[in-house]
Amino acid sequence: MNLFTHFREQIEVLVEELKALGELPADLDTSRITVEPPRDAAHGDVTTNAAMVLAKPAGKNPRDIAALLAARAGDLAGVEAVEIAGPGFLNLRLSDGFWHARLRDVLDAGAAYGDSAAGQGKKVNVEYVSANPTGPMHVGHGRGAVFGDALAALLDKAGYAVTREYYINDAGAQVDVLARSAHVRYREALGENVGAIPEGLYPGEYLVEVGQALAAREGDTWKDAPEAEWLDAFRDFAIDAMMDMIKADLAALGVTHDEFTSERALVEAGKVGEALDFLKDNALVYHGVLEPPKGKLPDDWEPREQLLFKATEFGDDVDRPVQKSDGSWTYFATDMAYHLDKYRRGYADMIDVWGADHGGYVKRMQAAIKALTGGEGALDVKLCQMVSLTDNGEPVKMSKRAGTFVTLRDVIDKVGKDVVRFIMLTRKNDAGLDFDFVKVTEQSKDNPVFYVQYAHARVNSVMRMAAEALGADVVGEDAVHGANVGRLTDPSELHLVKLLCQWPRIVESAADAHEPHRIAFFLGDVAAEFHGLWNKGKEDASLRFVIADDAELTCARLALCRATANVIASGLAVFGVTPVEEMR
Repeated sequence: MNLFTHFREQIEVLVEELKALGELPADLDTSRITVEPPRDAAHGDVTTNAAMVLAKPAGKNPRDIAALLAARAGDLAGVEAVEIAGPGFLNLRLSDGFWHARLRDVLDAGAAYGDSAAGQGKKVNVEYVSANPTGPMHVGHGRGAVFGDALAALLDKAGYAVTREYYINDAGAQVDVLARSAHVRYREALGENVGAIPEGLYPGEYLVEVGQALAAREGDTWKDAPEAEWLDAFRDFAIDAMMDMIKADLAALGVTHDEFTSERALVEAGKVGEALDFLKDNALVYHGVLEPPKGKLPDDWEPREQLLFKATEFGDDVDRPVQKSDGSWTYFATDMAYHLDKYRRGYADMIDVWGADHGGYVKRMQAAIKALTGGEGALDVKLCQMVSLTDNGEPVKMSKRAGTFVTLRDVIDKVGKDVVRFIMLTRKNDAGLDFDFVKVTEQSKDNPVFYVQYAHARVNSVMRMAAEALGADVVGEDAVHGANVGRLTDPSELHLVKLLCQWPRIVESAADAHEPHRIAFFLGDVAAEFHGLWNKGKEDASLRFVIADDAELTCARLALCRATANVIASGLAVFGVTPVEEMR
């Protein structure tokens, strides 16, 4: 139950009642009404802007409308007091009994608490990672992988029908370079001293095994053959090998995809031509000459006629080339075809997760979606900034295997997938991220993954202590679920209950904004509140979770502990992180 959605619906009912009585105009639009927690908890539990957004269209003073609503809101179930504040905010204070009932909701739902139907089964395609199949993934790819995977899980939890997709960029010049690099390693595997890897090829040791596999399968057939005879076969073999490696790295990170779409397959199936035919049929392309780039002109720049997409008609800054003067397609043209293919597969809502270096590409792609779908399709591009990787403040040296960067697999092997996943989500995707091997594994409240996991582990510790003090039969799971939670009356206990009950709202708002980092912040707040309650028990014996001579109160407090663990587990599940039972 999203209690804020519940009270929004209740406020709308009150507005309809006032319309029926002639107190408010019958045609009032209520879509801008919001119900949310007040910024200051001292003002109550729920606040709404209803009176203020209805005032102008109703031709009334907002405080007068607030008074009309307040006279009826006091009769709503669970409402203990109503107050009009400021220019017309309506603040509701809810009864302890209401909060005790919500605590039971958390206990009954378990880790499924927060599951929502807000998405109404709407199809969403989330494309993420999509690293070029030319080598192992680096830690920057890992951030996009974790972000995309967590966003997909968040949308799942919010009730959307999500497809996780990987776009294989296997049609560009980079895969021909991969094939040539593999041929060098193939010759090396056959015993040739190839010396230093030639400039422009991929030098990483990860291609050594590829060359050995080719040598074992092909013998020396292609050792001295012309490139034209072996290029296609070597390219296909190397791409498959790279994708196997990428999928293995993703699996180690806990990331899986539902669909893998090949750029080359799209091109060979004529999908680019189909997209361009659509644009031509709708007069959305023309032959023209691009304006020279701003600033100093490159020595090799010259005006040339190209086929241009009318991107400026759809919000872009300039029109964009889709076909070069030599007749070949641009990268943009193949990307247009890919997104049109996604739309035709039933995905009007698309989310792409890209590296920050692709920021200049966003407007043109969004313009393309508008044009190709007649405005029916929508593309949200989430850019992930780079990760600064250090070890106790010192930059981490590049991987021997990759040759040019630190591989994602190196990081996973060093700190574990759960740490990688959680830390990658502690900042908004478009903000830089510092990842220090020492800091992300230290056991302190400054380490967010430890702090949250410690709260979950501490719940289990409390459960064990209670069983030892009172007996497992007295404080077992059945007793906890049947606890008299009305015994929870201390303000600090109720404050934690109220915080836990915000979880459904966090799920829906984070899903709507496509911002999974909000969950990390929320889990940090839950952990801080729980640890704070534990510390109060150390100072005041009456607030301890386990009261040896009061089994009923102990069970009630264990119920609060279990509910806390449920919410933490629910949030960690979205992140793809396993909650720990005890800290080691």
